Amino acid sequence: MREQLRVLVVGAGIMGLSAAWALSARGFAVEVLDAAPPPNPRGASVDHHRLIRHAYGAQHHYMRMVDAAYAAWARMFADLGEHPLIETGILATDEGQGRTAWLQESRAAMRAHGLVVEDLPPAALPARFPWISAEAVKDAFFAPRGGVLLAGRIVELLARRLAPLITQARVVEVGDGRLRLADGRWLSADWVVVAAGPWAPRLLPGLAGRVTASRQVVVRLAPPQDLAEAWVRAPMLLDLSLEGGFYLVPPVAGTPIKIGDHSFTLQGDAEADDRAARPEEVSALLALAGRRIPGLERYRILGALACYYDVEPREEFILEPIAPRTVVMSGFSGHGFKFGAVLGEALANALADPALLPALGPWAAGRAAPAPGLLAPPRPELAA
Repeated sequence: MREQLRVLVVGAGIMGLSAAWALSARGFAVEVLDAAPPPNPRGASVDHHRLIRHAYGAQHHYMRMVDAAYAAWARMFADLGEHPLIETGILATDEGQGRTAWLQESRAAMRAHGLVVEDLPPAALPARFPWISAEAVKDAFFAPRGGVLLAGRIVELLARRLAPLITQARVVEVGDGRLRLADGRWLSADWVVVAAGPWAPRLLPGLAGRVTASRQVVVRLAPPQDLAEAWVRAPMLLDLSLEGGFYLVPPVAGTPIKIGDHSFTLQGDAEADDRAARPEEVSALLALAGRRIPGLERYRILGALACYYDVEPREEFILEPIAPRTVVMSGFSGHGFKFGAVLGEALANALADPALLPALGPWAAGRAAPAPGLLAPPRPELAA
């Protein structure tokens, strides 16, 4: 029997844990290292929820990748014994006035992909969704495919499943095929995978010009009693524009409504930040959402906090070798979570068959179709 190849994974967020899950299924000997036990509340992927949706504007590659993501999540959830994904559908709105072509591009691409997209007259929106105002809406559509990934629960389930593979330790330096811990020890392996989110540029100085940590604020709300039932049936809301769009997650599975700013601040320090949202940040976000949700003063604020994303300027994922025995997973810009399972599987397949490594980066960045074998389901076997 061949000796198992050893992989050290830096970071126990969704990317690191998804990679570890798929690598383990591929027969690698895996160890995951993180300074805090998962789910780490300071991690970029630990929150109530994240969205999965095909609406991606002109980024047609990522729209198509969502199909592979759904399939990969299904495989992972079958292994975890739970299905923490709730389909809500997508409501997309746009103010027109030449602000952005995102909605129109999304609708055209989704229809060409064979997805159901229902055009909605703006004036009819409040009757169907009593919590919304159509006063400034010029265009809207609803798509039934799309929903909410219960992010915190997914990370918790993965951490439980992979518990024997997880070591609490702070990594302070990464070399090729090795890393140094805060206590001075060096660990080595056949491969090192760096999936450290907004902390990655600290460990990999070469990323500093490609990835920027970005402080993002989210606000959690409880609806007024007279709208509570309507909100339970609400879809996700996407109102995206170059001038400052926002997204809204409905209150599924007992979670609160969540509103987030879709613009990147590209500021802040993920290590030093206490993650408390400032009052002016909360007010600005509620004012932005108030264009669509009237009477927000009637909603009870349950909390507001800052999280950090690792942002690539074109919002293209970075999943590529940066040295002969070191691979980086970074640049997920707030929309990477939905692809965690499929990115982990693709990485595992590429490390099992290094001939696939050159295809990994262009595919993840949205510039190329997947090479044959890159998206194959993991299967129990020793790595090549």
